[in-house]
Amino acid sequence: MYRTLDPSTEKLIEEFPLTEPAAVDAAVARSLGAFARQVSRTFAERAAILARLADALEAEAGSLAATMAREMGKPLAQGIAEAGKCAWVCRHCAEHGERFLAPERRESDGARAEVRYEPLGVVFAIMPWNFPLWQLFRFAAPAFAAGNSVLLKHAPNTPRCALESERLVREAGGDGDLLINLFLSDEQAAELLARREVAAVTLTGSSRAGRAVGAVAGGNLKPSVMELGGSDAFVVLDDADVARAAEVGVRARCLNSGQSCIAAKRFVVHEAVYERFRELFVAGMRAERVGDPRVEGTAIGPLARRDLRELLAAQVADAVAHGARLLCGGEVPPGRGYFYPPTVLEGIAAAARAFSEELFGPVACLYRVASDDEAIALANATDYGLGASVWTSDPARAERFARQLETGSVFVNGLVKSDPRLPFGGVKQSGYGRELGVEGIREFVNVKTVWIG
Repeated sequence: MYRTLDPSTEKLIEEFPLTEPAAVDAAVARSLGAFARQVSRTFAERAAILARLADALEAEAGSLAATMAREMGKPLAQGIAEAGKCAWVCRHCAEHGERFLAPERRESDGARAEVRYEPLGVVFAIMPWNFPLWQLFRFAAPAFAAGNSVLLKHAPNTPRCALESERLVREAGGDGDLLINLFLSDEQAAELLARREVAAVTLTGSSRAGRAVGAVAGGNLKPSVMELGGSDAFVVLDDADVARAAEVGVRARCLNSGQSCIAAKRFVVHEAVYERFRELFVAGMRAERVGDPRVEGTAIGPLARRDLRELLAAQVADAVAHGARLLCGGEVPPGRGYFYPPTVLEGIAAAARAFSEELFGPVACLYRVASDDEAIALANATDYGLGASVWTSDPARAERFARQLETGSVFVNGLVKSDPRLPFGGVKQSGYGRELGVEGIREFVNVKTVWIG
């Protein structure tokens, strides 16, 4: 059963039964038909679908944001921005996809040789609740541009977001089958992935989910992209613009109520500027407005589910039990809704869960370091490797951090974010493969060599 509880009120909104096996079979057949039609379309025809989809996402941004607020607690302004970013990736793929997918001539011992990028077929997408539109469309827009069709298993607490996404693609000209939503259990998802008709899989979710899905994909020799968890370091060196770093740091930790894989979570600060940064950062965290995501001015809504808040509260309590100091927050508020206040910890022991686990909520951990070497070592002392932010006015130091940090992306003097023009993904337990950019659109294609003698 897929069921939505409003995380602000804890009231049941709606429920959906799991998709019956016969309906799954029918969806697979329909998706294969959609793939055949996609292959027969010119790129201009695929681009037109994406352009209409972008227009619809912008036109309906307000209602889509309201759905996100109701299902997973995203503040309205952030939901509107998310819908706009989805429109951006659709337009970017429509405008540049043909060039990214164009055959490339290569030197060889033949009269002619080229590399072609041809679609794989039906791609199975397993998507999360935290960015219920963006996580889907940042994969789906490149997949559609390349000529694939998509079967979707969305998160059980955001079923209406899934249905709205399916509707938008259908109304944009995707003929009802280009994106098909299915309400599946984990067992049903594994069975679907193992079917020969499914060519590949993409997952955005936890490292645990990545291991489970990756095992099925690997066992069936199917390509996969895994965008998993993160525990990003936010490194502030002694020559940084400390005020700006603290301001951006608050946003980097609290965006989407802290429920983001690329949120800054570990703040690694040089001892020369530690006190100043801590003062500004804690003040900024305290100033974040927590409340109903549908009320204008709310910066932090509720966490998406009760169990997520319970986990976060347990991680904070464990850190304090191991000697960490609470600088603000740290207490579950009374009343209904899965709210949790902006929280800052310092003095986190290596034995504490907060040191090694991902904190999926508005909780920041501050660490004091004495040198660049110590900062790099601490930033890399994690099983995750998604992104990192480094703050310095010295280009040589920035280059050293960019080279030595074990992450899929490094942002210097800026907020780590995904961008349709740039590849996005991680290393280590943060996953493998890339979304977005030319690399992302080529993840779900057959890279075919054609040699002519």
